[in-house]
Amino acid sequence: MISEHVDVLVIGAGPSGAVAASILHQKGIKVKVVEREHFPRFVIGESLIPRCMDHFDEAGFIEAVEAKGFEKKFGARFLRGEDVCWFDFSQKFSAGWDWTWQLPRAEFDKTLTDVLQQRGVDIAFGTTVENVVFDGTDSLTTVHDEQGNRKAIHARYLIDASGYGRVLPRLLDLDSPSSFAPMAATFVHVNDVRRPEGIESTRITFDVLEQRVWFWVIPFSDGRTSLGLVCPKEHLETIRQSDNRATFQHIIQQSDHYRRRFEGLDFLFEPKQIVSYAKAVKKLYGDGFALTGNSAEFLDPVFSSGVCFATESGALAAKLAARQLAGETVDWEHEYEEHMLWGVNVFRSYIRDWYSGDLQKFFFHKEVNEDVRRKVCSVLAGYVWDKENPFVKKHDRAVKAVTHLLP
Repeated sequence: MISEHVDVLVIGAGPSGAVAASILHQKGIKVKVVEREHFPRFVIGESLIPRCMDHFDEAGFIEAVEAKGFEKKFGARFLRGEDVCWFDFSQKFSAGWDWTWQLPRAEFDKTLTDVLQQRGVDIAFGTTVENVVFDGTDSLTTVHDEQGNRKAIHARYLIDASGYGRVLPRLLDLDSPSSFAPMAATFVHVNDVRRPEGIESTRITFDVLEQRVWFWVIPFSDGRTSLGLVCPKEHLETIRQSDNRATFQHIIQQSDHYRRRFEGLDFLFEPKQIVSYAKAVKKLYGDGFALTGNSAEFLDPVFSSGVCFATESGALAAKLAARQLAGETVDWEHEYEEHMLWGVNVFRSYIRDWYSGDLQKFFFHKEVNEDVRRKVCSVLAGYVWDKENPFVKKHDRAVKAVTHLLP
């Protein structure tokens, strides 16, 4: 079996792994990425939030991504019946980026890996991890390619950015039950041939059909649009039709805002479904490894936090690993796990308040204080580590305290 030695092995070439690999490469660290799939490949998570831009900028990806002409996202719109709520990222409390992108992930993720390969980062596509054995902080990872060729990769540190592949949680028994009730999502792409002219038709929109049931519309710059429904697991069962296509046509009919725009359009692929998608782990790091992105925690798609956590954790894990390899003592508990879990728990509070109805009451109230809106907008933009924002610092009770005062 062939052996290879690297400083850091990154499992997974999605945004989390790509950001981590780029930052490590910039620091002169020998990094290798192994990825089970071949890019481009379909993956969900098509709506980004501005905090991601800090990480893409640090990793040196902004110019290449901007050249692709992806749809720019300047905020988020929420609908409920006749009520409309718009959050403009330029009107937020925290300093930071005022825009980001909404985009097909297949093309986006390949853009990032193309940049990495052009810079000389070694990425092995079509490569599956069989096993990982740790010796202190060193690791020996056994992988195989699609021809069955096996290789042993020795690394001084390992970053698991494997997403829903969840390599180390599976191999090291790190999975933990999510605190959220089981939810389901079903989604498709369409050629948006009835898209109206103007900026309104390109905005990402969350259409609230029931308190715990909402419909997403994410227009892309190439004329395609992503459509999806998120709901309790049992709700999806109650609306199920003869097949997945009929079920999704039925879902479109439930949206008064989008029925005419999307009814009868062909789906570009068989509607996909994910059930019980929320994930958690017992710990985010161990001797010689860190979990990043969806291989660690995934909450809910409602505020598009997934890629934000992926890039935040990928960037931070890379920088801490570089310090450790340089001989520094790194407090992974404080500098990594506590930092990441703070952001996760801020979003957890807002997702909880969304599905309880409290946050929806705030969003759709006609006379909400503008200063409060700016602070909530910062959370939606992903600046959930800005503790100068009281709606971050007191995230577990801030929304409820405000909505309690609303008529």
